[in-house]
Amino acid sequence: MTHVTEADVAVRAQLLDLEERRRRALIDVDLDALDDLYDDSLIHIHAPGLVHTKAMLLEHTATRRPYLDMSRGDLLIRVIGDVAVMTGLLTNELRSPDGTTRTVRGEVTQVVRRCDDGAWRYVSFQMTPLTAQVWGALPSETKD
Repeated sequence: MTHVTEADVAVRAQLLDLEERRRRALIDVDLDALDDLYDDSLIHIHAPGLVHTKAMLLEHTATRRPYLDMSRGDLLIRVIGDVAVMTGLLTNELRSPDGTTRTVRGEVTQVVRRCDDGAWRYVSFQMTPLTAQVWGALPSETKD
């Protein structure tokens, strides 16, 4: 049976590098790099709920050039065999259709897999935007 474990130092470094290469490729509109970073099975769910396949995300990036900058908070990286799940805060600086810019912040879940060639590739991405919290914090969520 395969157990869920936190990524060791080496795998964590590989995946943080993968995420930095994704960030840079989106900002630079480097479609060749994105094509290599994304698995052909990719499903990418944007903050407003728009669902893209790999081909659609590449078209979106090339046509709209929306990504101006992005930054990540701490990432929790859990590994299950040749699959890793990365979760953490993402802040995107984006170009809007009217030419203005906007900031979208949210919690992101990304799933990557180690492929036969040894490279890690993204298979799933989902961003949940941060919004007003209607419930107060649970006791377990408060910091002393």
